[in-house]
Amino acid sequence: MYKIGEFIYPWGSGHYSRMMRLNSILGDYIKEDFEVHYSSKDHVYQKLLEKFPDKKDHIHEILMPTPIDGKFGPSVSLSMLNLLLPVSDNPSLVKQIASYLRQERKLYDKEKFDVVINDGDMGSNILAKNRNIPSLFITNQFRPKLYKSRSYFYPSLIFVAKQIEKATKILVADSPPPYTLCEYNLNFTKEAEKKVEYVGHFTNSKKIEKTNSTDLERLVKDSDFGYWMRTGNKSTNDGTGQRYEEVFHNDKMINEKRIISHARNDSSIDSVIGTDGKKYSISDAFDKKLDWIQIDVGFLSEQEKDTVLNQCKYAVVNGSHTVMGEILGGKSKPIIGMPIYDEHTNNIRWADEKNLGVLATNTKQVIKAISRIKESYNNFEENLVEFSRNFIPNGAENSAKIAAISLEEKR
Repeated sequence: MYKIGEFIYPWGSGHYSRMMRLNSILGDYIKEDFEVHYSSKDHVYQKLLEKFPDKKDHIHEILMPTPIDGKFGPSVSLSMLNLLLPVSDNPSLVKQIASYLRQERKLYDKEKFDVVINDGDMGSNILAKNRNIPSLFITNQFRPKLYKSRSYFYPSLIFVAKQIEKATKILVADSPPPYTLCEYNLNFTKEAEKKVEYVGHFTNSKKIEKTNSTDLERLVKDSDFGYWMRTGNKSTNDGTGQRYEEVFHNDKMINEKRIISHARNDSSIDSVIGTDGKKYSISDAFDKKLDWIQIDVGFLSEQEKDTVLNQCKYAVVNGSHTVMGEILGGKSKPIIGMPIYDEHTNNIRWADEKNLGVLATNTKQVIKAISRIKESYNNFEENLVEFSRNFIPNGAENSAKIAAISLEEKR
């Protein structure tokens, strides 16, 4: 029986969602028996325990080093301080790295993997190379172009890139050039380019089984609205939400309908604000045929999300690569991007230059972006049609094929 190690970096949600989509179809390409061992920490570790309750002995808590949370995503100052000093119950980064590599080394030596798939976890590349185990590193960044942080992160950026280079193959979760959304986050060295394969975006390949429309779907039918997405870990999600609220309080947004997805499994968030300024439940708003201005939803079902994305005029995002691929390529909808940190800025700037969306860093720019999209909608649509035509959605399938080939070659 083959043994596969999946090492999932716990910062944000994109690493987890990609690996779960890959994991769901591995059996379609690997014909012999195999078992998978999963490694991560924090919210991703908890998600794994919930998803695979009967495989707890295959789920390993590895304390991978992550940035220190700030008000808007990672805190540069606290993360820099944490290099040598403990911060917010986190030991110094030097100690964290030594500890986490020891943990992974023990797991490698115990399980003796036939192939490892690392989504964001560069340390596993080092261990795999030292043991001559094929390693596939899935990513959408290598050496991101820096803006806000500039020189602060450059030494660590080079260090991380060198560890990524140690993978057997680097699988870019994006379409090949010139349709590579994460282009400005790559900047591969000549050595790394030899190992790169553009496998495509990890979109959800499963067909959504439609059931009866929900009250939310009925309420938004035939409405002109924007879809505002809050994604990422807690600090990124909260920071994004705070910036959205600043926009909503602008006088020019009085008549601009919006649906806000909070990406939190909390039904108490679900509510509707009518043009009368009062708050209603979604069911009451539908029953009353309410003239609404804002809908807040904790967590959309797959069907509801599909409906909202199909019907919205535009989507507002923070620049998450997974989300942007789904909206621009999968749904052909223009985006307004409000970045939290440099990786986001790079993705959105690329989309802005291709006229697929608009980069906006403050309330004034967001208001202008909404007007620009509505006034030039046909132009955006033309560019989105071309982008969608060249969009590669089956990254999970292509990665699974490469994993199967790696196992065959190892044999």
